[in-house]
Amino acid sequence: MDKSLICYDDSSKKTDPYGELKIFAGSSGKQLGRAICGRLGMDLARSETLVFSEGNVFVRVLENVRGRDVFIVQGIDYPVNDNFVELLFWIDAFKRASATQVTAVIPYFSYAKGDKKDEPRVSIRARVCADCIEAAGADRVLTMDLHSPQIQGFFKIPVDHLYAMPVLVEYFRFKRIPDLVVAAPDVGFGKQAYKFGEMMNAPVVFGNKTRRGHDEKAEMLDIVGQVEGKNVLIVDDFTISGGTLCEMAVACRKRGAREIYACVSHGVFSKGSAAKIIQSPIKELVLTDTIEYRFEPLAPCCKVVSIASLFADAIISIHRRESVSRLFDYDSPGHRMDSSLKSFRGKD
Repeated sequence: MDKSLICYDDSSKKTDPYGELKIFAGSSGKQLGRAICGRLGMDLARSETLVFSEGNVFVRVLENVRGRDVFIVQGIDYPVNDNFVELLFWIDAFKRASATQVTAVIPYFSYAKGDKKDEPRVSIRARVCADCIEAAGADRVLTMDLHSPQIQGFFKIPVDHLYAMPVLVEYFRFKRIPDLVVAAPDVGFGKQAYKFGEMMNAPVVFGNKTRRGHDEKAEMLDIVGQVEGKNVLIVDDFTISGGTLCEMAVACRKRGAREIYACVSHGVFSKGSAAKIIQSPIKELVLTDTIEYRFEPLAPCCKVVSIASLFADAIISIHRRESVSRLFDYDSPGHRMDSSLKSFRGKD
């Protein structure tokens, strides 16, 4: 039975006045797509992806989407290029099948790191990706924690930019860590670090980090601020090898920090990162479920928290033509997300 007509009450099923909503997932979005649909009380729509022997990708929609409001969950994580091209094929398939609106739900936009021309004769990769997504026919984009928020300006279509911060803050608020200091590995994440500090009622310190090449290795030169005798929470938007987090943790420990925690929105964790994290002073590292692929098992100190509720709430807001601005009011994140979803499912 098709459960994509999703407005319910206690006695009967009613047609959604905003039209029929369908959520699909590509190869890199299956787990999160199911989690989002679970929050909404609906089934993940049926589709299939085939990869032929020479590497060609073939996608097929297995349900009628004519006149439907379609959301396709597909992260751009490893294998990055394959997943990106697959996303373009999905968008094209939905548009050719006459979907009313197609929203690309991109939990992790890997190419967001290529946001500027900071060397001679290099590509602004994020801009190229934005142009491709638009050319394929996407009507809007829903994503999380872009490396640089100004990437939204690369698109001519609407971009809803979510932050994992409400979920991460709620997790660490519950732990009630005393004498806490929030630490940003560099000033690039400074604005978000200040928000973390404000929400956690904690001071903020910064690392002075440098990279001497494209080898994903960072060197921590100094820390601006006092961490001696404090518990430290290192915050960042993503980590690939864990190097920056570990360098910052070591620098904090050398300067007299006690327990050291860390959290990131996107945990890529390339091969060899688990051993690096195990050997570091990090007591607990919290990440979200925006990335499915794992090069190796996570380190024992890593904990994954789900942002499915946040995406589910955003999807319903977009579907109903409502503002998503309430998702950025962090005073009581869990209450806001849950109450919205209950309203959607007719349970409040």
